[in-house]
Amino acid sequence: MKAIRVEGDDLVWGEAPEPELGVGQVRIEVHASAVNRADLVQRSGGYPPPPGASDILGLECAGTVLEVGEGVTRVCSGDRVCALLAGGGYAEQVVVPAGQVLPIPAGLDMQQAAAIPEVFATAYLNLFMEAGLRKTERVLLHAGASGVGTAAIQLCAAFHSPCFVTVGGEDKIERCVALGAEGGFNRHIGDFLPAVQAWAGEGGVDVVLDPVGAAYFSQNLSCLGLGGRLVLIGLMGGLETEVNLGVLMMKRLRVVGSTLRARPVSEKSLVMDALRDRVWPLLASGDIRPIVEAVVPVQEADRAHRLIAGNDTVGKVVIQIR
Repeated sequence: MKAIRVEGDDLVWGEAPEPELGVGQVRIEVHASAVNRADLVQRSGGYPPPPGASDILGLECAGTVLEVGEGVTRVCSGDRVCALLAGGGYAEQVVVPAGQVLPIPAGLDMQQAAAIPEVFATAYLNLFMEAGLRKTERVLLHAGASGVGTAAIQLCAAFHSPCFVTVGGEDKIERCVALGAEGGFNRHIGDFLPAVQAWAGEGGVDVVLDPVGAAYFSQNLSCLGLGGRLVLIGLMGGLETEVNLGVLMMKRLRVVGSTLRARPVSEKSLVMDALRDRVWPLLASGDIRPIVEAVVPVQEADRAHRLIAGNDTVGKVVIQIR
């Protein structure tokens, strides 16, 4: 098979060994994958794959089931599916545990389906399973125009939790509001805290979903109301910061660190099952949708990475493989 390999500073489309199919696994003929910021970090050497995972880039895919391993009843050969991966998506074939595979929602094509698994799994896991988000609770979403952000906005709207976003431009605020956000703040014009406090009122926000980390930590705590939850899903703004423990205690706050890729298959399967039950019907009905900024041929994967690195996109950049 062919796959994208990292060779120095280049992404090269060339020959690669076919992955072996094991018990409880599914082999997928990949039609499309999608770019996540984690791919860029892995490419630079900063985010190695978990033990046993493919070193090929790509954390999600959509395609057709070629064969299933012993014990698999969840899908069958010929099924149109999308999958959450620990790696291997930028390739003609991938092997993945069956629990991380779902049928493509009705009405969606392969390119749209490839833009679903990683970001909707991340958003759902961290909003509803980690933060325990409840109906009418207020949410602050940083990087609201990202893939995870656009998924999270729609999930908040669908499950009746108002949200406010921080983004990198006024045009992105408009697009986030069109997806269901109540308002937003352009991070380039100053600190977000006053704008969030004006939106949330005296009660503050209940949940903050943050891929930034240290640079936003203090303001995040100030935004949160009594019993609030901060879920950290990235460290784009640094790893270390000072913490006012008094704020944590007086507000009875919870700070949760969360990653998805390195979780065991059993936990990822639970997330995918929750998506199937609660989110797939909304995708099939069109109430929520994957947001695709661009579709790029796999031979131009480097251009797809540059689009994400440039921070001008809204939603996902999809890589077309077949």
